[in-house]
Amino acid sequence: MSRAHQVGRADAAAAEAELPLLACRIAAGFPSPADDHLERRIDLNAHLVRRPGSTFFLRVEGDSMSGAGILDGDLIAVDRSAKAGEGAVVVAALGGELTVKRLARGRAGWELRAANPRYPAVPVPDEGFAVWGVVVAVVRRMG
Repeated sequence: MSRAHQVGRADAAAAEAELPLLACRIAAGFPSPADDHLERRIDLNAHLVRRPGSTFFLRVEGDSMSGAGILDGDLIAVDRSAKAGEGAVVVAALGGELTVKRLARGRAGWELRAANPRYPAVPVPDEGFAVWGVVVAVVRRMG
């Protein structure tokens, strides 16, 4: 199971971090001069966090969600108020530890599924289980 470590809570009064957002799209294969296309500034807090009062961040440890684009060391934004339905990537407390997995219906009931074939599905027990929230964004530093 991937374990997640709490990093920080989103705060409605957090300082804005507005950075330039260019109006053009960028080609992944051919260089494009972008300096002349400044559209406006973007606040990453506003872009990643829709509900500051119910959002917190965790750092992911492990590779069980690599198939969903969530890698070891990534930050995930988790919204406690978002609905955790079939197919949602959730942060759950299971057996006293936090894990990030996809919530799914199995043959015998609800289960947590990894996005890496090396990890088996985990049946959701009747007790000792709680969904802490739904993953709404992933932040990764390159390099």
